[in-house]
Amino acid sequence: MVSLNINGKDRQLDVPGEMPILWALRDIEHLTGTKFGCGMALCGACTIHLDGEPVRSCVTPVSAAAGKKITTVEQISADPVGKAVQKAWLDLGVAQCGYCQAGQVMSATALLKATPNPSDEEIDEAMSGNICRCGTYPRIRAAIKQAATGAEK
Repeated sequence: MVSLNINGKDRQLDVPGEMPILWALRDIEHLTGTKFGCGMALCGACTIHLDGEPVRSCVTPVSAAAGKKITTVEQISADPVGKAVQKAWLDLGVAQCGYCQAGQVMSATALLKATPNPSDEEIDEAMSGNICRCGTYPRIRAAIKQAATGAEK
């Protein structure tokens, strides 16, 4: 049994400690916003927040989340910065196919919480682990800049 705090709710999951958080979220908790991409922490589609830090849930075991707070894309709008990021994403039509966007939003939110007014270089660095096969990178950067000016801090 593993005790986890997922989106502000304490959960007891009967899963092995080495199970990746991704599968606990998707298969056990039915939180399917977090996507499986590569399974090797290379694409960023599975990005969640663990105590506010972006992590790749496909390679992070549930045991590493014990005593920490997991936030998924389903809950990110409860955070003013996350809400601003999601609004900017919609305003600018960032998503094309949309598959990577949950991970993109999670990484962008973590960036803006740590660096409220990031430079292009800081955006590129923070988002470099998130791959968008549709190539919406210019719109992602523009949305992050818009969210930076509109987020309630």
